[in-house]
Amino acid sequence: MKIAVVGTGYVGLVTGVCLSDIGHKVQCIDIDSEKVEKMRLGVSPIYEPGLEELMVKNIAEKRLFFTTDHKEGFMDADAIYIAVGTPEKEDGSANLLFVEQVAKDIAENVNSDVVVVTKSTVPVGTNDRINEIIQTNLVNNVKIHVVSNPEFLREGSAIFDTFNGDRIVIGADDEPAGNLIEEINKPFGISVFKTDLRSAEMIKYASNAFLATKISFINEISNICERIGANVEDVALGMGQDSRIGNQFLNAGIGYGGSCFPKDTKALIQISGNAGYEFELLKGVVQVNQNQQNLLLDKLNQRFDSITGKKIAVLGLAFKPNTDDMREAPSIVVTKRLIEQGAELTAYDPAAIENAKKLLSSEITYVNSVEEALKGSDLALILTEWSKIKEFPLENYKKLMKEAIVFDGRNCYELSDVKEHEIEYYSIGRPNVKKQKVLVEK
Repeated sequence: MKIAVVGTGYVGLVTGVCLSDIGHKVQCIDIDSEKVEKMRLGVSPIYEPGLEELMVKNIAEKRLFFTTDHKEGFMDADAIYIAVGTPEKEDGSANLLFVEQVAKDIAENVNSDVVVVTKSTVPVGTNDRINEIIQTNLVNNVKIHVVSNPEFLREGSAIFDTFNGDRIVIGADDEPAGNLIEEINKPFGISVFKTDLRSAEMIKYASNAFLATKISFINEISNICERIGANVEDVALGMGQDSRIGNQFLNAGIGYGGSCFPKDTKALIQISGNAGYEFELLKGVVQVNQNQQNLLLDKLNQRFDSITGKKIAVLGLAFKPNTDDMREAPSIVVTKRLIEQGAELTAYDPAAIENAKKLLSSEITYVNSVEEALKGSDLALILTEWSKIKEFPLENYKKLMKEAIVFDGRNCYELSDVKEHEIEYYSIGRPNVKKQKVLVEK
């Protein structure tokens, strides 16, 4: 089929590229002409493993195209996907300005009957609003139906998730329109769950809110574990073996970040409030996450009387590994407070440095390796569990640092391994490891 995708961020670009890879002819539309020119050359504007390879392949096979022209992009399209951002407003609600603009662009430019598919994460009732805007501004005599098809992609594994998802949710109040979207997705071979528009919108928010709740729950458990001498990893493992609970999203750390969980939890609280219901549980989830981002700093300040003038290596800046996304990353809060306390920061991240420079203090020094960050440092903070950090040899901390003191916000190392080296080690929800002299056999 012929498909148009409006917006080329994480959701739009991955959606467009993967739809082209299963055989559809896809036009990706973005108003940024410089960005479009790069994408035409197979250069991805975002860091996502495997994405550029699929872009190059499908551009070469003439299934994937990029344009700034809505009329060109919409020409004879069977479906138009809305995949623009819905950034968070100050009150926590979703800003629908970009979505509403796309609806107007569709109304003014479509020349044939088409199904409009909302991929953007939008509050309940937004698809009705999109339909209203389109019908009010429609120029040509065509029929348009709106379908909700929320995404459930994880940044860093979005390509894998597209081809290996648990389900595809389709919300439609017009059966033929819903069937068309099911047909488009059939080559993925993933089970389809059909429902009405508003239920589909709610499934997206409810899913993310539940996962965020699991993360905040295990982080609260980790804080108790530290106080009573338990190990949160063993606790999580024991919990996760219960099929009713499952083992996913039970990794203790310094909180969630990124483009989805923080925004979607706040938006759902706002949606609930607008409906006259106070979502107290979710408010607690958000507060726990905010507190958790300061946990490493609290540990550090308990260990040192002052960190003024201390040289600190910050390992990892992105909110999670395999992405360059800095949105709501704990590194934003942590580095800001460290700078305020007079520390000297040297930071490393395999992918997010350029995005980090736009958000973090200009006083931070950025380097290209873990070794460079650690060299001559007084202590190290691990904020993102990149494989390059998790696989970094423990013996090198002592070799490179003035003193091997590590605060690990992602529990990257096994305690048994740490104990074999001369490292002072603080992690989340686990016993601290005090530095001890390692005996070397002669």
